[in-house]
Amino acid sequence: MVRTVALYWCGCRYGFRGLPQHVAPTMKKHHLPAPEISFILPRASTTALVLLPISLIAVIFLVVQPDESWLHSLVPGGCEPRRSDLAEPAAAAPPEPELRIFVGILTKPETYERRHLLRNAYALQPSVSINARVDVRFVLCNLTKEEQRVLVALEILRYDDIVILDCAENLNDGKTFTYFSSLPKLFNGTGEGRPPYDYVLKADDDSYIRVDALAQTLKEMPREDLYMGFYIPCKNISDPDGWMTGMAYALSWDLDVVLAYWLRDGNRGKNRVDMNPRMYDIYYANGPCYSRPFIPDTIVVHRLKDNPRWAATLAYFNVTQGLKPSKLYHIH
Repeated sequence: MVRTVALYWCGCRYGFRGLPQHVAPTMKKHHLPAPEISFILPRASTTALVLLPISLIAVIFLVVQPDESWLHSLVPGGCEPRRSDLAEPAAAAPPEPELRIFVGILTKPETYERRHLLRNAYALQPSVSINARVDVRFVLCNLTKEEQRVLVALEILRYDDIVILDCAENLNDGKTFTYFSSLPKLFNGTGEGRPPYDYVLKADDDSYIRVDALAQTLKEMPREDLYMGFYIPCKNISDPDGWMTGMAYALSWDLDVVLAYWLRDGNRGKNRVDMNPRMYDIYYANGPCYSRPFIPDTIVVHRLKDNPRWAATLAYFNVTQGLKPSKLYHIH
């Protein structure tokens, strides 16, 4: 009976390895008076006498401390806890991003389907290949209908990727200015001693941005006084009256902060970078000078006004190549 209990302590829960020899109490020699009777214990009785003190100690500890954690100190190295009993080591904190980019896609509250398409298109892009953080958000003006308040709220609860500005919804009547000028108020103080973002982008919801190509390009750009996009008129960036097309353009954070003065009147944006031909409109007949066929190192494709144009663009850049065969669908 005693031997069975000893096996349970060190075997049932932790895996039996046998009791180490140094645990057994030392037997002292006793000199008996006259050895009139030989008192020789059989081997089994000797084992029982060795285990008896250990059994008594174990019973005491089980009563006082029944969680069995005392075994670790009582039998050092003899019984190890199961892996599930050990606390997992704390995960190492991810490295601080070397580059931070905020992409604001200007859209309208009622364009639910377009936002859903864009979420899928960006989620399926390859991961950014450099140590960069790229935040993509949809930018709306004030909601004016009850259905918008409910349906946009659902999107926020599900995706948390919407910014609502305090402005009347418009396309070319100050929404871009409101967007850029609102960012310092929204994000200042969140950068932990550095600007919250190195660059901010404005993009239309009919533009497809290849995020890794964008990050790789901005990594090599100046962090101050940068104005990057597709310059109009075509191939004439020296024209002082030119501007970047609305398809997508980037400003360094310092320019966004002083945008209230605008770039030309404030003599800012001296680092102007024209991304022609890597930013362009999808090719169509009688298009402008920046309408052209797809190229592999594209950063932005613009004027994707309908689903067929989106499908052609996503097919060219192999966005659906990860689709696995299944009995549940057939796509030919």
